[in-house]
Amino acid sequence: MPPHTIPNPLQFLGNALNQCSEVISSIAASQATWPTPCADWSVQDLLHHLVVQDLHNYTVMARGHHIDPMASTATVGADWSTRFSDGAALLMRAWSTADLSAQVALPGGGEAPLRSRIGLQIAEFTVHSWDLAKATGVPVILDPVLADQSLAWSQRMMKPEYRGLDRGIGPEVQVPLASDAYTKLAGWFGRNPHFQPGPRAASLR
Repeated sequence: MPPHTIPNPLQFLGNALNQCSEVISSIAASQATWPTPCADWSVQDLLHHLVVQDLHNYTVMARGHHIDPMASTATVGADWSTRFSDGAALLMRAWSTADLSAQVALPGGGEAPLRSRIGLQIAEFTVHSWDLAKATGVPVILDPVLADQSLAWSQRMMKPEYRGLDRGIGPEVQVPLASDAYTKLAGWFGRNPHFQPGPRAASLR
């Protein structure tokens, strides 16, 4: 199986988006300023990243184009749950009409099938679902299948040079082999699996 291939990729992406939407819809407005496992990002910052940047950019990517760097000039606003759901539906519509076998340019040169872009999106929404659930303590049970798939994909694709303080992914945090799927995923993405939710959690990161 080629390293970019994921069985039923759009089903996985749809599940990841639904899970993220469930977490976001459970977040209270009073939690917007709470810190998250993403260094220096509050809940509001992470919601902005997901709603304004990721959903827009990934829809552009699904259409075979390069991302729009101006997307970050917008703001997420207060109705982040509706905006995420609307953006997720738009993203899935873009993918549903895409030719997944079409060749698209890679940032470093060369080409790959359009479907190769889906793995990144699945992992992004899965990891950030954990980030937001961990930051706020919302009672959402996260799907371990998504974590397993995201970890397997990212371990194949993520090179050491992708890590760094300026890239949002820190050094891997070692966790016990018997850890659950999301603890392993969080550690791989440089998160503190023991992060505690709440407005004073910043000192525990």
